[in-house]
Amino acid sequence: MAIATPNPLLTLNYDPALERLGDDYYDIVAAAEFPAHILRFRNDDLLRILGLDPQTVSDEDFINAFGKFQTPPRPLLALRYHGYQFGSYNPGLGDGRGFLYGQVRTADRELYDFGTKGSGTTPYSRGGDGRLTLKGGIREVLAAESLHRMGVRTSRCLSLIETGDQLWRGDEPSPTRASVMIRMQRSHIRFGTFERLHHYNRKDLIAILLDHAIEQYYPHVSSNPDRYSLFYAELVQRVAELAAQWMAAGFCHAVLNTDNMSITGESFDYGPFAFIPTFDPAFTAAYFDYYGRYSYANQPEICRWNLEMLQAPLGHVISQADLDAGLSKFGDHYRQTYHQRILNKLGLPGDITPETTELFKTTLQFLQKSQVSYPGFFAEMTQEFCSGWREDAATILTSIQIKDDASNTLFSQWKVQYFNWLLSLPETEMSAIKARLQQNNPATVPIRSEIEAVWEKITDEDDWSSFYNLCDQLKR
Repeated sequence: MAIATPNPLLTLNYDPALERLGDDYYDIVAAAEFPAHILRFRNDDLLRILGLDPQTVSDEDFINAFGKFQTPPRPLLALRYHGYQFGSYNPGLGDGRGFLYGQVRTADRELYDFGTKGSGTTPYSRGGDGRLTLKGGIREVLAAESLHRMGVRTSRCLSLIETGDQLWRGDEPSPTRASVMIRMQRSHIRFGTFERLHHYNRKDLIAILLDHAIEQYYPHVSSNPDRYSLFYAELVQRVAELAAQWMAAGFCHAVLNTDNMSITGESFDYGPFAFIPTFDPAFTAAYFDYYGRYSYANQPEICRWNLEMLQAPLGHVISQADLDAGLSKFGDHYRQTYHQRILNKLGLPGDITPETTELFKTTLQFLQKSQVSYPGFFAEMTQEFCSGWREDAATILTSIQIKDDASNTLFSQWKVQYFNWLLSLPETEMSAIKARLQQNNPATVPIRSEIEAVWEKITDEDDWSSFYNLCDQLKR
């Protein structure tokens, strides 16, 4: 008689780090039961981070662990939090269609969360069905993998399973197909987790949670007497850098409420996001963002505002002077990272000089004025770049044709600046420029039209080939 092989996903090194803090931070819940389980996406790259050989993990292992939720290794925890939503405080939040499935300690001692999305109702569902549309799950997979490829600090999807449910939604044709997703990230502790404790005036619980966050995610400052102020200063830096990473990637998150801000400075929870097709500072991704609060260009200032709101709960244990000192560095961190990221997309090493500052400015002015494709501009640079660009500025990016005079003047100015920068380098540096272009400019960016084309194939013909092809392109 054959002996059943244990499911590798259930025998990982699960560490109940957050669970040990006590039930002031969560509610124990149960997963929904679904009529069907079809594995649509599995992230073998993440299995390797977890120390698993993908060949030893079957599709059925994924389904049993993350679709049927058979014998979960730890209690399933719906986390409690509040948050500022579009600037207004909402005390009625919490995990409404997900839970913390478990926390896993890897061989290098790093702690990762497995969080669900679409796994059923919880005490915080607020009348919702606790489900995730299949289209929403597909979009989150594509957002996370794209951002990861672009070097953005982001959560990633470990699995996506179609569940057989039919859902009714007001913002897409219904009934529509449903899914359940596992999101893997460093932590699901949010700014709103602390804001909830402040709402109830629980200084004791804020201190416990803050000590936990520092111990797990900022261990390099844990033994310092000033660890609390150092934590906040580093969080400010991480969030400023994250905002710069989004901006350089041409990414609009769309729902930057404080419950969507991670205490580790990671990007996560991708709903109505969009990659900008052209450089439009006023671009708004969410149809319900009527006043453009979370527009593309507003993202850095919104992140700073969210950090400022976090000062209220942290102020129970950190002096206002230390909080203000930490937040005062936000602008410098953001500008430096954004500047360097755009220069890297141009193939430059990122050193900020008067010449590169002018090139940076001209690049953004040209992209905004001309409205050429934002991802396409950098993809064309990567594809066409050659050492011949050092010989004649007119040979640079000949595939891009500009018709209006003002944009064409800017484009000519940009070419001359880029040409002069190339001339300032030895010819041996050309290969390094090409490598930076390839590293920082993916050939494929899933703007909305591409995602809609993928979804059309799935919904009309149940044809998943375009989705898997796009996933492969993003990895390359």
